[in-house]
Amino acid sequence: MELSLSLKYIPILITALIVFAIGAAMVIINWILAPKRPYPEKAIAYECGLPPTGEPRHRFDVKFYAIAILFVVFDVEAVFLYPWATTFDQIGFFAYVEMVVFIALLLVAYFYAWIRGAFQWD
Repeated sequence: MELSLSLKYIPILITALIVFAIGAAMVIINWILAPKRPYPEKAIAYECGLPPTGEPRHRFDVKFYAIAILFVVFDVEAVFLYPWATTFDQIGFFAYVEMVVFIALLLVAYFYAWIRGAFQWD
């Protein structure tokens, strides 16, 4: 019984080894075949096609972090909504109530952020 359980994982191990080998081969082939012509423009930091200006270690405004956190929160909402919607007919009324509570909490958070001005860029 124990041997048959471990045999189930051999295809996963083989797939992982193939993926690792392909990735390593791509890196090694690129390192061998890629042209190596360094010049000063390649060594500078790339910022949207513009030459970099100012200090690289400056403080960002908190609004950038707030928008990033809000994006993650509402992105996670979509991650939870998709499987719930695909199995809606099988999960029953309790799961429906749970999702209504979840969406209500997210709406409260959204309106709180809106009232606090988290979406303002001025």
